[in-house]
Amino acid sequence: MNPDAPKGGEFSTAWVGGFDSFNPYTIRGRPEVLSSRPMESLLTGTSDEIGSAYCLICETIEYPASRDWVIFNLREGVTFSDGSPLTADDVMFSYETFRDKGLSAFRNIVTQQIASAEVLDERRIRYDFVEGYPRRELIQTIGGLPVLSRADFEENNRDLADSMATPLLGSGPYRVASVNMGRNVVYERNPDYWGADLPINRGRNNYDRIRIEYFADADTAFEAFSAGEYTFRNENSSVFWATRYDIPGVRSGAIVRDVLEDGSRVSTQGFWFNLRREKFADARVRQAIGLMFNFEWSNESLFYGLYERVESFWGNSEMEASGPPSPEEIAILEPLAADLPSDILTADAVLPPESSTRQPDRHNLRVAAALLDDAGWTLGSDGLRRNEAGALLSVEFLESDDIFERILAPYVENLLAVGIDARITRVDDAEYENRRRTRDYDILSQRIALAHEPGDELISRFGSDGVDGEFSNTGLSNPAVDAIIDQIVAAGTREELQLRVRVLDRVLRSLYIWVPQWYKATHTVAYYDQYEYPQTMPPYALGELDFWWINAEKAAQLRSSGALRR
Repeated sequence: MNPDAPKGGEFSTAWVGGFDSFNPYTIRGRPEVLSSRPMESLLTGTSDEIGSAYCLICETIEYPASRDWVIFNLREGVTFSDGSPLTADDVMFSYETFRDKGLSAFRNIVTQQIASAEVLDERRIRYDFVEGYPRRELIQTIGGLPVLSRADFEENNRDLADSMATPLLGSGPYRVASVNMGRNVVYERNPDYWGADLPINRGRNNYDRIRIEYFADADTAFEAFSAGEYTFRNENSSVFWATRYDIPGVRSGAIVRDVLEDGSRVSTQGFWFNLRREKFADARVRQAIGLMFNFEWSNESLFYGLYERVESFWGNSEMEASGPPSPEEIAILEPLAADLPSDILTADAVLPPESSTRQPDRHNLRVAAALLDDAGWTLGSDGLRRNEAGALLSVEFLESDDIFERILAPYVENLLAVGIDARITRVDDAEYENRRRTRDYDILSQRIALAHEPGDELISRFGSDGVDGEFSNTGLSNPAVDAIIDQIVAAGTREELQLRVRVLDRVLRSLYIWVPQWYKATHTVAYYDQYEYPQTMPPYALGELDFWWINAEKAAQLRSSGALRR
């Protein structure tokens, strides 16, 4: 961080799609991408540590060695952005509201963890935890809950389960200044922000305004950047990065292209099978479909060699499984082996298949065909595969991004070559979200966020209790997975945690619940030459909205030269 970073200026960026809500805590509507930014919690983390939590709204916390309960003591003078005081009553209201009306995955976890809550006085609240529930992350979980304003909800007749056209009242450094619903939104820094002088906030929240512009498609968004309509891109398209930046702004030096190291875990990004559908019940079918994605050809022909293959759910960390299971892993796996692949105790951790740079890869095609034959999906005279009942093996890739079609089209061709009736269905952003939430899909391309120190959230991602929730892309339900997640939640030391997550990583990979995609170990960003950042960057975040700042002199030069329109 730069504790002396100057304040001022406007950060602007783009988002493809739209929004019709400012409530990020419900499945209804499409929330604005930064709609949770005005909200704060009792505890907060930093970008240079994993697993640590520091007081933000709270000033101190009290708890016994057993962690059977915790008391949060709130700072004096904490206010919401309208100047009203934030009290322990608001914290209690937030807990009760999320418990009763929050996303089901959160409700399930909280009801299992919290026995009771009590407001002790205006600035103190106590939580008692359920007897016997593992204590490792309970304080962080409840301390990380966003704090809502009771008055805001009551005066505006809000319901957390509903979409909201007006922003929630938060206590954070930014508040919504203007909205053009579905088109753009501007956040302004609150000049009376209560926490501006806290040591943990020094050098942060440096912009006067944050503007998000929404576009219908990626091409239009890029052209707007080239024309100076907004000023920052975190470029996630390899073809754009490799081919689209020969533009006047780059040639003149007005736009900087920057590559910054990314020390975080490898992204958990892949094509996810909806295991709720019977055709994906046999792992051999899922393995065969995975074999037909030719990453090596895609990286050379489509990605300009910019990516590496995702191999693990916890890549680039101590929790990534490799080689055969260790004796310590075997001790965990042996009692669970009946619900796992037969070679789980001896085989190397599953890796994605390697392909040649030819399209399709003939060897993988033959292996995939044999797997499908063994699974009872035989090739007919029309070149397509059916089971004994005559049902066609069809696979639909649901997609809302037109750029992704160039990646999916060769994959679909490979699947057709092996006899799978594959197709791409492109829908608009609203229909995509509706179908995702109602589980009306075969395969989704998604990047999911897994914690650096995993715990309860694994239940909603991979546990049987999360199958019907919002965060289970796959609908996985496996007793062995459930048992391993329980052991992870109960881990008492970092060593136990890492060991048990390695076991889960090994098991999830062996079940072929996804086709792993790709990642790059850098941030590729393009921005108008007015932004600056600390000389030493923290390893776990790019931080463009957190601790970057604007050089006012450079910004003025860009405006006077006409490089920026706004």
